[in-house]
Amino acid sequence: MSCPRTSVCLTPLPASQATRVPRILLGGSHQPTLLRFLDGWPRRKGSATAFLIQFADTRASLDQFASDRFDLAVIQSPSAEDAAEVIGHLTRVARQGLITRG
Repeated sequence: MSCPRTSVCLTPLPASQATRVPRILLGGSHQPTLLRFLDGWPRRKGSATAFLIQFADTRASLDQFASDRFDLAVIQSPSAEDAAEVIGHLTRVARQGLITRG
């Protein structure tokens, strides 16, 4: 069974943050799928970049993370009743966010 491929265009980090290693949150139960969304994430000056990646289970609440803790968050799509809360936390904890089917 194949998953539909989502086309994603993410912007480079601002110059003020270019000196540190990007922090990434991957939230969901299927970690290999979430990691694929990082393929092609913008690189600095055309070179490879190290990431600090933290995984969170979909049942883990995003409210445990501080504001602006992550440069990017990739989250599996929440249920309809949880969507507003998840999106609110996603925009609070990450500078860029992506909600994907999972």
